[in-house]
Amino acid sequence: MAQGIFYVLDGLNEEQQQQFFCERIAQAWREFRSVRVWCPDQATAEQLDEALWQAPADAFVPHNLVGEGPAQGAPVELCWPQANVPQRRTAAVVNLMAEIPNWQGARLILERVPSAENERQAARERYKTYRHQGVELQTVKASEQINSSTK
Repeated sequence: MAQGIFYVLDGLNEEQQQQFFCERIAQAWREFRSVRVWCPDQATAEQLDEALWQAPADAFVPHNLVGEGPAQGAPVELCWPQANVPQRRTAAVVNLMAEIPNWQGARLILERVPSAENERQAARERYKTYRHQGVELQTVKASEQINSSTK
């Protein structure tokens, strides 16, 4: 059964959110070795790509924009809806979009719950859909994760 974690982003600015998800992507890669990150558009994927390159050498995450890098794909692929995304399975999915991406076969799904009410409502709908599909769900305040990792 897949596990899903919805991170509530209240109190985090855009830079903190990006850093937070870079850390979650790195954790997912270390644990699962196969991560697909769904971004709302190519520009967001490119920004995330740059942010992941800024990680210290000892925390490097092998990643590429989808379609770049090795023929079989990088361990961490940054995707967006208009990209030509291969149909292979991945162990973990990080969703930064308002819609649910193809996650079938994943053991871990990481989602975000933005502060803006319209985006929060979209997150509620994704939560209901995952629950209906049998995903074991939990909700976590991102700010508590950040505070606990800096202590």
